Amino acid sequence: MRTQRCHGRVMRALVGGTVLALALTGTASAHPAHHTGPDRQVLPARDGWAAYGTGTTGGAAADPAHVYTVTTWEQFKAALADGGSAPRIVRVKGTLDADGPGCDAFAVPGYDFAEYLRTYDPAVWGRTRTLDAEPDDSPEGLRRASAARQDAFIKAAVPADTTIVGIGRDAGFKGASLQIKGVDNVIVRNLTFESPLDCFPQWDPTDTADGNWNSEYDSAVVHGSTHVWIDHDTFTDGDHPDSTLPSYYGRIHQRHDGELDVVKGADYVTASWNVFEDHDKTILIGNSDSAATAAVDRGHLKVTFHHNLFRNLVERAPRVRFGQVDSYNNHFVAGDGYSYTYGIGLESRLVAEHNAFTLPDGVRAGSVLKKWKDAPVTAAGNHVNGRPVDLVAVHNAQVPGETLRSGAGWTPELRTRVDRPQAIPGIVGRHAGAGHLR
Repeated sequence: MRTQRCHGRVMRALVGGTVLALALTGTASAHPAHHTGPDRQVLPARDGWAAYGTGTTGGAAADPAHVYTVTTWEQFKAALADGGSAPRIVRVKGTLDADGPGCDAFAVPGYDFAEYLRTYDPAVWGRTRTLDAEPDDSPEGLRRASAARQDAFIKAAVPADTTIVGIGRDAGFKGASLQIKGVDNVIVRNLTFESPLDCFPQWDPTDTADGNWNSEYDSAVVHGSTHVWIDHDTFTDGDHPDSTLPSYYGRIHQRHDGELDVVKGADYVTASWNVFEDHDKTILIGNSDSAATAAVDRGHLKVTFHHNLFRNLVERAPRVRFGQVDSYNNHFVAGDGYSYTYGIGLESRLVAEHNAFTLPDGVRAGSVLKKWKDAPVTAAGNHVNGRPVDLVAVHNAQVPGETLRSGAGWTPELRTRVDRPQAIPGIVGRHAGAGHLR
Protein backbone atom coordinates (compact mmCIF):
# COMPACT_ATOMS: atom_id res chain seq x y z
CA MET A 1 0.00 0.00 0.00
CA ARG A 2 1.33 3.47 -0.93
CA THR A 3 -0.02 6.41 0.99
CA GLN A 4 0.35 10.15 0.78
CA ARG A 5 -0.38 12.71 3.47
CA CYS A 6 -2.83 15.33 2.30
CA HIS A 7 -4.37 18.55 3.61
CA GLY A 8 -7.31 18.13 5.98
CA ARG A 9 -6.24 14.69 7.22
CA VAL A 10 -7.61 12.94 4.12
CA MET A 11 -5.32 10.28 2.71
CA ARG A 12 -5.29 8.61 -0.67
CA ALA A 13 -4.46 4.92 -0.54
CA LEU A 14 -3.64 2.80 -3.58
CA VAL A 15 -5.11 -0.66 -2.94
CA GLY A 16 -5.15 -3.19 -5.75
CA GLY A 17 -5.11 -0.41 -8.34
CA THR A 18 -8.06 1.44 -6.80
CA VAL A 19 -7.66 4.85 -5.19
CA LEU A 20 -9.57 5.09 -1.92
CA ALA A 21 -10.19 8.30 -0.01
CA LEU A 22 -9.67 7.54 3.66
CA ALA A 23 -10.87 10.04 6.23
CA LEU A 24 -8.60 9.68 9.24
CA THR A 25 -10.29 11.56 12.05
CA GLY A 26 -7.88 13.17 14.50
CA THR A 27 -9.31 13.13 18.02
CA ALA A 28 -6.30 13.96 20.13
CA SER A 29 -7.60 17.43 20.92
CA ALA A 30 -10.08 15.78 23.28
CA HIS A 31 -7.33 13.69 24.88
CA PRO A 32 -4.27 15.76 25.83
CA ALA A 33 -1.04 13.92 26.58
CA HIS A 34 -1.56 13.92 30.35
CA HIS A 35 -4.99 12.25 30.10
CA THR A 36 -5.15 8.74 31.56
CA GLY A 37 -8.08 7.35 29.54
CA PRO A 38 -7.61 4.20 27.44
CA ASP A 39 -6.11 6.15 24.53
CA ARG A 40 -3.24 7.49 26.61
CA GLN A 41 -2.78 4.87 29.29
CA VAL A 42 0.71 3.42 29.63
CA LEU A 43 1.83 0.16 31.18
CA PRO A 44 2.06 0.56 34.97
CA ALA A 45 5.46 0.28 36.60
CA ARG A 46 6.50 -3.29 37.45
CA ASP A 47 3.62 -4.76 35.42
CA GLY A 48 5.44 -7.72 33.93
CA TRP A 49 8.39 -7.95 31.60
CA ALA A 50 7.14 -5.13 29.34
CA ALA A 51 7.79 -2.75 32.25
CA TYR A 52 11.50 -3.61 32.26
CA GLY A 53 13.94 -0.80 31.50
CA THR A 54 12.26 1.99 29.53
CA GLY A 55 8.79 0.55 30.11
CA THR A 56 5.98 0.58 27.54
CA THR A 57 4.14 3.77 26.65
CA GLY A 58 2.99 3.07 23.11
CA GLY A 59 1.65 6.18 21.40
CA ALA A 60 0.87 8.11 24.59
CA ALA A 61 3.02 11.01 23.38
CA ALA A 62 1.13 11.35 20.07
CA ASP A 63 0.27 14.90 19.00
CA PRO A 64 -3.25 15.73 17.72
CA ALA A 65 -2.24 15.13 14.10
CA HIS A 66 -1.32 11.51 14.84
CA VAL A 67 -4.46 10.29 16.58
CA TYR A 68 -6.76 8.45 14.19
CA THR A 69 -10.23 6.99 14.47
CA VAL A 70 -10.78 4.24 11.90
CA THR A 71 -13.80 2.19 10.89
CA THR A 72 -12.45 0.08 8.00
CA TRP A 73 -9.45 -2.19 7.46
CA GLU A 74 -8.15 0.09 4.70
CA GLN A 75 -8.28 3.10 7.02
CA PHE A 76 -6.52 1.13 9.74
CA LYS A 77 -3.60 0.16 7.51
CA ALA A 78 -3.35 3.69 6.17
CA ALA A 79 -3.21 5.13 9.69
CA LEU A 80 -0.35 2.78 10.58
CA ALA A 81 1.54 3.86 7.47
CA ASP A 82 1.00 7.61 7.94
CA GLY A 83 3.19 9.97 9.93
CA GLY A 84 6.62 8.43 9.62
CA SER A 85 8.23 7.71 12.98
CA ALA A 86 5.95 9.95 15.05
CA PRO A 87 4.12 8.32 17.98
CA ARG A 88 0.54 7.48 17.04
CA ILE A 89 -2.75 6.36 18.53
CA VAL A 90 -5.14 4.38 16.35
CA ARG A 91 -8.67 4.16 17.74
CA VAL A 92 -10.69 1.27 16.27
CA LYS A 93 -14.47 1.61 16.08
CA GLY A 94 -16.56 -1.46 15.31
CA THR A 95 -15.30 -4.67 13.71
CA LEU A 96 -12.85 -4.17 10.86
CA ASP A 97 -13.10 -6.88 8.22
CA ALA A 98 -9.65 -7.89 7.02
CA ASP A 99 -11.02 -10.79 4.98
CA GLY A 100 -11.59 -8.27 2.22
CA PRO A 101 -13.13 -9.60 -0.98
CA GLY A 102 -12.80 -13.24 0.13
CA CYS A 103 -10.76 -16.25 -0.88
CA ASP A 104 -11.94 -16.39 -4.49
CA ALA A 105 -10.67 -12.87 -5.08
CA PHE A 106 -7.22 -13.72 -3.69
CA ALA A 107 -6.82 -16.75 -5.99
CA VAL A 108 -4.60 -16.14 -9.01
CA PRO A 109 -5.82 -17.12 -12.50
CA GLY A 110 -5.52 -20.86 -12.98
CA TYR A 111 -5.61 -21.87 -9.32
CA ASP A 112 -8.03 -24.77 -8.83
CA PHE A 113 -8.28 -26.48 -5.46
CA ALA A 114 -9.83 -29.59 -6.98
CA GLU A 115 -6.82 -29.90 -9.27
CA TYR A 116 -4.53 -29.40 -6.27
CA LEU A 117 -6.22 -32.28 -4.47
CA ARG A 118 -5.93 -34.57 -7.51
CA THR A 119 -2.25 -33.74 -8.09
CA TYR A 120 -1.01 -34.21 -4.53
CA ASP A 121 -3.23 -37.08 -3.45
CA PRO A 122 -0.91 -39.39 -1.47
CA ALA A 123 -2.03 -42.26 -3.69
CA VAL A 124 -0.52 -40.34 -6.63
CA TRP A 125 2.21 -38.17 -5.11
CA GLY A 126 3.30 -40.40 -2.26
CA ARG A 127 4.38 -39.40 1.24
CA THR A 128 8.14 -38.96 0.92
CA ARG A 129 8.44 -35.82 -1.24
CA THR A 130 7.63 -32.29 -0.16
CA LEU A 131 5.98 -29.78 -2.47
CA ASP A 132 8.62 -27.09 -1.98
CA ALA A 133 10.34 -27.61 -5.34
CA GLU A 134 7.15 -27.48 -7.40
CA PRO A 135 7.39 -24.90 -10.24
CA ASP A 136 5.39 -21.67 -10.32
CA ASP A 137 2.91 -22.98 -12.90
CA SER A 138 2.11 -26.13 -10.89
CA PRO A 139 -0.94 -26.36 -8.60
CA GLU A 140 1.41 -25.76 -5.65
CA GLY A 141 3.03 -22.80 -7.40
CA LEU A 142 -0.38 -21.26 -8.06
CA ARG A 143 -1.30 -21.88 -4.42
CA ARG A 144 1.83 -20.03 -3.32
CA ALA A 145 1.00 -17.07 -5.55
CA SER A 146 -2.57 -16.97 -4.26
CA ALA A 147 -1.35 -17.14 -0.67
CA ALA A 148 0.96 -14.19 -1.31
CA ARG A 149 -2.03 -12.06 -2.33
CA GLN A 150 -3.91 -12.92 0.85
CA ASP A 151 -0.77 -12.33 2.89
CA ALA A 152 -0.37 -8.80 1.54
CA PHE A 153 -3.98 -7.93 2.29
CA ILE A 154 -4.60 -9.30 5.78
CA LYS A 155 -1.27 -8.42 7.41
CA ALA A 156 -0.77 -5.00 8.99
CA ALA A 157 2.69 -3.78 10.02
CA VAL A 158 2.60 -1.98 13.37
CA PRO A 159 5.20 0.80 13.79
CA ALA A 160 7.13 1.68 16.93
CA ASP A 161 5.58 3.98 19.54
CA THR A 162 2.03 2.98 18.67
CA THR A 163 -1.13 2.42 20.68
CA ILE A 164 -3.98 0.52 19.04
CA VAL A 165 -7.12 0.66 21.17
CA GLY A 166 -10.69 -0.43 20.65
CA ILE A 167 -13.41 2.13 21.37
CA GLY A 168 -16.40 0.68 23.18
CA ARG A 169 -17.30 -2.95 23.72
CA ASP A 170 -17.46 -4.26 20.14
CA ALA A 171 -14.22 -3.13 18.52
CA GLY A 172 -11.89 -5.55 16.82
CA PHE A 173 -10.77 -7.37 13.72
CA LYS A 174 -12.06 -10.24 11.64
CA GLY A 175 -9.35 -12.16 9.82
CA ALA A 176 -6.50 -9.74 10.58
CA SER A 177 -2.87 -10.50 11.35
CA LEU A 178 -1.05 -7.76 13.26
CA GLN A 179 2.69 -7.84 12.57
CA ILE A 180 4.62 -6.27 15.43
CA LYS A 181 7.96 -6.81 13.79
CA GLY A 182 11.35 -5.30 14.58
CA VAL A 183 9.99 -2.34 16.57
CA ASP A 184 9.87 -1.08 20.16
CA ASN A 185 7.07 0.24 22.36
CA VAL A 186 3.65 -1.00 21.21
CA ILE A 187 0.32 -1.25 23.07
CA VAL A 188 -2.70 -3.26 21.81
CA ARG A 189 -5.85 -3.07 23.98
CA ASN A 190 -9.59 -3.68 24.09
CA LEU A 191 -9.91 -5.53 20.78
CA THR A 192 -11.50 -8.79 19.71
CA PHE A 193 -9.48 -10.81 17.20
CA GLU A 194 -11.36 -13.44 15.21
CA SER A 195 -8.61 -15.69 13.88
CA PRO A 196 -7.60 -15.36 10.24
CA LEU A 197 -8.70 -18.19 7.96
CA ASP A 198 -5.90 -19.24 5.64
CA CYS A 199 -7.52 -19.53 2.21
CA PHE A 200 -4.66 -21.62 0.84
CA PRO A 201 -3.18 -24.09 3.37
CA GLN A 202 -0.26 -26.16 2.10
CA TRP A 203 -0.26 -29.93 2.07
CA ASP A 204 2.94 -31.45 3.46
CA PRO A 205 3.06 -35.23 2.86
CA THR A 206 6.11 -35.56 5.14
CA ASP A 207 4.67 -33.84 8.22
CA THR A 208 4.07 -36.91 10.43
CA ALA A 209 3.51 -40.34 8.95
CA ASP A 210 0.09 -39.28 7.66
CA GLY A 211 0.95 -35.80 6.35
CA ASN A 212 -0.64 -32.52 7.44
CA TRP A 213 -2.25 -29.36 6.16
CA ASN A 214 -0.23 -26.39 7.42
CA SER A 215 -1.60 -22.87 7.62
CA GLU A 216 -0.26 -19.36 8.14
CA TYR A 217 -1.36 -16.16 9.93
CA ASP A 218 -1.39 -15.55 13.66
CA SER A 219 -3.86 -12.99 14.95
CA ALA A 220 -0.85 -11.15 16.37
CA VAL A 221 2.84 -11.91 16.15
CA VAL A 222 5.60 -10.20 18.09
CA HIS A 223 8.66 -10.80 15.93
CA GLY A 224 11.99 -9.39 17.10
CA SER A 225 10.22 -6.55 18.91
CA THR A 226 10.58 -5.19 22.43
CA HIS A 227 8.31 -3.60 25.04
CA VAL A 228 4.90 -4.81 23.88
CA TRP A 229 1.76 -4.74 26.04
CA ILE A 230 -1.21 -6.89 24.96
CA ASP A 231 -4.07 -6.07 27.32
CA HIS A 232 -7.83 -6.68 27.63
CA ASP A 233 -8.08 -8.34 24.22
CA THR A 234 -10.09 -11.40 23.16
CA PHE A 235 -8.62 -13.97 20.79
CA THR A 236 -11.04 -16.51 19.34
CA ASP A 237 -11.82 -18.65 16.31
CA GLY A 238 -15.29 -17.12 16.42
CA ASP A 239 -17.65 -18.47 13.77
CA HIS A 240 -15.02 -20.81 12.30
CA PRO A 241 -13.76 -23.26 14.94
CA ASP A 242 -11.77 -26.26 13.82
CA SER A 243 -14.89 -28.40 14.24
CA THR A 244 -16.36 -26.72 11.15
CA LEU A 245 -13.38 -27.50 8.91
CA PRO A 246 -13.46 -30.37 6.40
CA SER A 247 -10.85 -33.11 6.01
CA TYR A 248 -8.87 -34.09 2.92
CA TYR A 249 -6.48 -37.02 2.63
CA GLY A 250 -7.78 -38.07 6.05
CA ARG A 251 -6.39 -34.94 7.76
CA ILE A 252 -8.22 -31.82 8.92
CA HIS A 253 -7.91 -29.02 6.38
CA GLN A 254 -6.33 -26.74 8.99
CA ARG A 255 -6.91 -23.06 8.26
CA HIS A 256 -5.77 -21.57 11.59
CA ASP A 257 -2.31 -20.88 12.96
CA GLY A 258 -1.72 -19.27 16.38
CA GLU A 259 -3.54 -16.61 18.34
CA LEU A 260 -0.38 -14.90 19.64
CA ASP A 261 3.25 -15.78 18.90
CA VAL A 262 6.39 -14.21 20.40
CA VAL A 263 9.41 -15.17 18.30
CA LYS A 264 12.75 -14.27 16.73
CA GLY A 265 14.45 -12.63 19.69
CA ALA A 266 11.44 -10.63 20.85
CA ASP A 267 11.70 -9.40 24.43
CA TYR A 268 9.86 -7.65 27.25
CA VAL A 269 6.25 -8.56 26.55
CA THR A 270 3.31 -8.43 28.96
CA ALA A 271 -0.03 -10.10 28.12
CA SER A 272 -2.59 -9.20 30.77
CA TRP A 273 -6.37 -9.51 31.25
CA ASN A 274 -6.92 -11.19 27.87
CA VAL A 275 -9.21 -14.03 26.83
CA PHE A 276 -7.74 -16.78 24.65
CA GLU A 277 -10.47 -19.21 23.65
CA ASP A 278 -11.72 -21.90 21.26
CA HIS A 279 -8.41 -22.60 19.53
CA ASP A 280 -5.86 -25.36 19.02
CA LYS A 281 -2.24 -24.14 18.84
CA THR A 282 -2.65 -21.00 20.88
CA ILE A 283 0.61 -19.28 21.88
CA LEU A 284 4.17 -20.03 20.84
CA ILE A 285 7.18 -18.53 22.60
CA GLY A 286 10.13 -19.33 20.33
CA ASN A 287 9.33 -21.20 17.14
CA SER A 288 12.19 -23.65 16.59
CA ASP A 289 14.85 -25.76 18.28
CA SER A 290 17.34 -25.12 15.49
CA ALA A 291 20.82 -23.77 16.11
CA ALA A 292 20.10 -20.68 14.03
CA THR A 293 16.98 -19.93 16.08
CA ALA A 294 18.82 -20.58 19.35
CA ALA A 295 21.44 -17.99 18.40
CA VAL A 296 18.70 -15.37 18.07
CA ASP A 297 16.38 -16.41 20.92
CA ARG A 298 18.78 -17.42 23.68
CA GLY A 299 18.68 -14.79 26.44
CA HIS A 300 15.51 -13.19 25.06
CA LEU A 301 11.79 -14.05 24.91
CA LYS A 302 11.02 -12.59 28.34
CA VAL A 303 7.23 -12.66 28.59
CA THR A 304 4.68 -12.24 31.39
CA PHE A 305 1.14 -13.64 31.35
CA HIS A 306 -1.17 -12.60 34.16
CA HIS A 307 -4.91 -12.42 34.79
CA ASN A 308 -5.76 -14.04 31.46
CA LEU A 309 -8.59 -16.49 30.80
CA PHE A 310 -7.61 -19.51 28.70
CA ARG A 311 -10.80 -21.35 27.74
CA ASN A 312 -11.51 -24.36 25.51
CA LEU A 313 -7.99 -24.59 24.14
CA VAL A 314 -6.16 -27.70 22.98
CA GLU A 315 -2.52 -26.82 23.64
CA ARG A 316 0.22 -24.16 23.83
CA ALA A 317 -0.91 -21.81 26.58
CA PRO A 318 1.96 -21.22 26.00
CA ARG A 319 4.56 -23.60 24.58
CA VAL A 320 7.96 -22.16 25.50
CA ARG A 321 11.42 -22.45 24.01
CA PHE A 322 14.36 -20.49 25.45
CA GLY A 323 12.05 -17.92 27.06
CA GLN A 324 12.12 -16.66 30.63
CA VAL A 325 8.35 -16.70 31.07
CA ASP A 326 6.33 -15.67 34.13
CA SER A 327 2.74 -16.97 34.15
CA TYR A 328 0.70 -16.17 37.25
CA ASN A 329 -2.91 -15.53 38.26
CA ASN A 330 -4.38 -17.00 35.07
CA HIS A 331 -7.47 -19.22 34.82
CA PHE A 332 -7.27 -22.23 32.52
CA VAL A 333 -10.54 -23.95 31.64
CA ALA A 334 -10.08 -27.19 29.72
CA GLY A 335 -12.68 -28.31 27.19
CA ASP A 336 -13.15 -30.99 24.54
CA GLY A 337 -9.93 -32.14 22.93
CA TYR A 338 -7.69 -30.72 25.65
CA SER A 339 -4.08 -31.88 25.36
CA TYR A 340 -1.93 -29.75 27.70
CA THR A 341 -1.45 -26.18 28.93
CA TYR A 342 2.25 -25.43 29.37
CA GLY A 343 4.73 -26.85 26.88
CA ILE A 344 8.23 -27.13 28.39
CA GLY A 345 10.67 -26.73 25.51
CA LEU A 346 14.37 -26.36 24.83
CA GLU A 347 16.20 -24.19 27.38
CA SER A 348 12.94 -22.72 28.65
CA ARG A 349 12.67 -21.29 32.17
CA LEU A 350 8.98 -21.11 32.96
CA VAL A 351 7.61 -19.90 36.29
CA ALA A 352 3.91 -20.82 36.68
CA GLU A 353 2.50 -19.69 40.02
CA HIS A 354 -0.83 -18.92 41.70
CA ASN A 355 -2.90 -20.04 38.71
CA ALA A 356 -6.28 -21.76 38.70
CA PHE A 357 -7.08 -24.78 36.53
CA THR A 358 -10.56 -26.12 35.88
CA LEU A 359 -10.35 -29.63 34.44
CA PRO A 360 -13.33 -31.81 33.50
CA ASP A 361 -13.82 -35.38 34.64
CA GLY A 362 -11.32 -37.68 32.97
CA VAL A 363 -8.58 -35.06 32.57
CA ARG A 364 -5.79 -35.53 35.10
CA ALA A 365 -3.72 -32.74 36.61
CA GLY A 366 -0.54 -34.37 35.29
CA SER A 367 -1.48 -33.30 31.76
CA VAL A 368 -1.21 -29.57 32.56
CA LEU A 369 2.54 -29.71 31.90
CA LYS A 370 3.99 -31.27 28.77
CA LYS A 371 7.69 -32.03 28.49
CA TRP A 372 9.07 -31.50 25.00
CA LYS A 373 12.71 -31.06 26.04
CA ASP A 374 14.53 -31.21 29.36
CA ALA A 375 14.27 -27.83 31.08
CA PRO A 376 13.55 -26.78 34.67
CA VAL A 377 10.17 -25.33 35.64
CA THR A 378 8.83 -23.64 38.76
CA ALA A 379 5.17 -24.47 39.43
CA ALA A 380 4.10 -23.37 42.90
CA GLY A 381 0.88 -22.24 44.53
CA ASN A 382 -1.40 -23.51 41.76
CA HIS A 383 -4.93 -24.86 42.29
CA VAL A 384 -6.68 -27.52 40.22
CA ASN A 385 -10.46 -27.69 40.60
CA GLY A 386 -10.17 -25.62 43.77
CA ARG A 387 -7.44 -27.68 45.45
CA PRO A 388 -3.69 -26.98 45.78
CA VAL A 389 -1.63 -29.20 43.49
CA ASP A 390 2.12 -29.52 42.92
CA LEU A 391 2.00 -29.63 39.11
CA VAL A 392 5.54 -30.93 38.67
CA ALA A 393 5.12 -33.73 41.22
CA VAL A 394 1.76 -34.84 39.86
CA HIS A 395 3.08 -34.76 36.30
CA ASN A 396 6.04 -36.95 37.22
CA ALA A 397 3.73 -39.38 39.04
CA GLN A 398 1.11 -39.60 36.27
CA VAL A 399 3.17 -39.41 33.06
CA PRO A 400 5.62 -42.33 32.84
CA GLY A 401 8.99 -41.63 31.26
CA GLU A 402 8.51 -37.86 31.17
CA THR A 403 10.22 -36.54 34.29
CA LEU A 404 10.36 -32.79 34.79
CA ARG A 405 12.91 -30.94 36.90
CA SER A 406 11.60 -28.47 39.45
CA GLY A 407 13.11 -25.00 39.89
CA ALA A 408 13.44 -22.58 36.96
CA GLY A 409 16.38 -20.84 38.61
CA TRP A 410 14.99 -17.31 38.78
CA THR A 411 12.41 -15.36 40.78
CA PRO A 412 10.04 -12.94 39.00
CA GLU A 413 10.19 -9.43 40.41
CA LEU A 414 8.05 -7.50 37.92
CA ARG A 415 4.58 -8.12 39.35
CA THR A 416 1.98 -5.70 40.65
CA ARG A 417 -0.98 -7.45 42.31
CA VAL A 418 -0.85 -11.16 43.06
CA ASP A 419 -4.25 -12.66 43.89
CA ARG A 420 -5.02 -15.89 45.67
CA PRO A 421 -5.60 -18.68 43.11
CA GLN A 422 -8.95 -19.46 44.75
CA ALA A 423 -10.16 -15.98 43.72
CA ILE A 424 -8.81 -16.04 40.17
CA PRO A 425 -11.78 -17.66 38.37
CA GLY A 426 -14.11 -14.96 39.65
CA ILE A 427 -11.74 -12.04 39.13
CA VAL A 428 -10.65 -13.05 35.65
CA GLY A 429 -14.17 -14.08 34.63
CA ARG A 430 -15.51 -10.64 35.44
CA HIS A 431 -12.74 -8.46 34.07
CA ALA A 432 -10.70 -10.20 31.34
CA GLY A 433 -11.15 -9.68 27.64
CA ALA A 434 -12.28 -6.97 25.24
CA GLY A 435 -15.08 -4.73 26.43
CA HIS A 436 -13.92 -4.76 30.04
CA LEU A 437 -11.32 -2.03 29.87
CA ARG A 438 -11.70 0.54 32.65
